Amino acid sequence: MSKSTPASPTHHRTALVTGASAGIGEEYAHKLGLRGYALVLVARRAEALKELAEDITARCGVDVETLPADLATPEGVAEVTARLREDGSGDAAPIDLLVNNAGRGEGGHFVEQVPEEIDAMLDLNVRAVLHLTRAVLPVQLARRTAGETGKLGVINVSSLAGEPVVNPGGSVYGAGKKFLTLWSESVAAEMRPRGIQVTVVLPGFVRTDMTRGVQERGLPEFAFVAKEHIVRDSLQTWAAGRSHVVPGAQYKTADGLLKVLPRFLVRAVARRMV
Repeated sequence: MSKSTPASPTHHRTALVTGASAGIGEEYAHKLGLRGYALVLVARRAEALKELAEDITARCGVDVETLPADLATPEGVAEVTARLREDGSGDAAPIDLLVNNAGRGEGGHFVEQVPEEIDAMLDLNVRAVLHLTRAVLPVQLARRTAGETGKLGVINVSSLAGEPVVNPGGSVYGAGKKFLTLWSESVAAEMRPRGIQVTVVLPGFVRTDMTRGVQERGLPEFAFVAKEHIVRDSLQTWAAGRSHVVPGAQYKTADGLLKVLPRFLVRAVARRMV
């Protein structure tokens, strides 16, 4: 772990962002820095994290820690959970907001997917999120019990890909995101009476490295929501104490349709698409 600046008592709020070196995670880092949060940035690429930390420190004047870790591995998860368990009694600041953004989205027909890649996707998209959240929530609850009044909680980046009743070509990814959404909403219901806010974000298509293949297929511009829009909506939703947000008017409409269309009709359309 490294720091781009010495610790400063003037920035008491601290957010930890996973997958912070690019895309939506990088946008979270910038926006939280502008809001005065000290940051702990997690990603695999140490050099990219260092450059981002230096940029945010220069722009926002906040303390930034970098924590290179691969959350698809037990070792990486252990390193980040150890940081999340810091309660402020030592030198490290406790985490006020955990943003579980890191993820991967390989698709294809299930019988053609490589088992090791399936495991890696589930490890990152599901298991890591559960372990990281399980590490930080007890600390936040203890702080609340001790009288802490500031905003505390978690933002989980899921996906609208988990909402259709079937997702051919994305069965593992979609099922993992559906699990993440249902689990997040359930934990949100458990935590809200105790003063901890958990919010799940369901983006549609976003222009990031993970969706490069989709972009190359020539989807129209209206199919994409800007990462700035996603981060803005999710931070506002979390601050407002709501548990669920679908950024983008087009995807709010799609989400509403998925809830009212007959399941047999959605299945029939999916079969034709295959």
